[in-house]
Amino acid sequence: MIANTLRGAVAAAVLFTGASLAHAAAKPDVRLYALDCGTVQFKDFGIFADTGEYDGKPATLAASCFVVKHPNGILVWDTGLGDKLADKPAESPSGIRLSISKTMADQLAEIKISPADVNFIAFSHFHFDHLGNAGLFGAATWLVNSKETHWAEQTPPPFGVDPSTLAAYKTAKTKPVDGDYDVFGDGSVKILKTPGHTPGHQVLMLTLAKSGTVILAGDLWHTRENRAQRRLPSFNDSRADTLASMDRVEAIAKRTKARVVIQHDPADFKALPAFPAYLD
Repeated sequence: MIANTLRGAVAAAVLFTGASLAHAAAKPDVRLYALDCGTVQFKDFGIFADTGEYDGKPATLAASCFVVKHPNGILVWDTGLGDKLADKPAESPSGIRLSISKTMADQLAEIKISPADVNFIAFSHFHFDHLGNAGLFGAATWLVNSKETHWAEQTPPPFGVDPSTLAAYKTAKTKPVDGDYDVFGDGSVKILKTPGHTPGHQVLMLTLAKSGTVILAGDLWHTRENRAQRRLPSFNDSRADTLASMDRVEAIAKRTKARVVIQHDPADFKALPAFPAYLD
């Protein structure tokens, strides 16, 4: 009798443990869409390495946007150059040309999302090429880093900040995110603190059921070469903080075997599923 009871208890424990492990291993159905939100062309890429490797050399960067569809909501990560450039590309006296081939609004419509459907919006940082379409998402909750906000609202504005792109922030619902933050509370979509490029710079880490860990690196690096050589732009807020953030993300990527997406690198962007396909 005792032996039968023990056998029954052991069997129940095994079944319970197996069910618990299966539940723990289950991942939510998260989808990551990459949107083409513009192109930035430089006649002189020199400011992107403070050690002089790019002085006088031309380069082209992608301006990417991302949509994360989670069972509990939709997050937009970065919003590119701005749909207004669809009518007329812009070029600065220093030879920086900004253009877009398709609006973010049109791309969202292609996957049947309206700006009003978006629950959360977050940014790697507040440079103009990441906030161009931020005004579309006034109904969303803005997940904002207070250090980044304080820095961007200085007078005069810091290099790379266009105050007009922050207009929607003034009236939107906001949630302070001053460290790492689990967006949906299940570990599948996390904002990670990575200061240095700007005071409140951050990256987005996703855990996808099929693709594993994916890290959207913001402007921690601008090109694959910058990552390989640990090169920093001359206009970064803190060289030391940037290098520390690079080390942190590299360690996380190694531990999780993550795919690191350098958001501005055209090759990294092209390697993602062509919109409207997605990573899951």
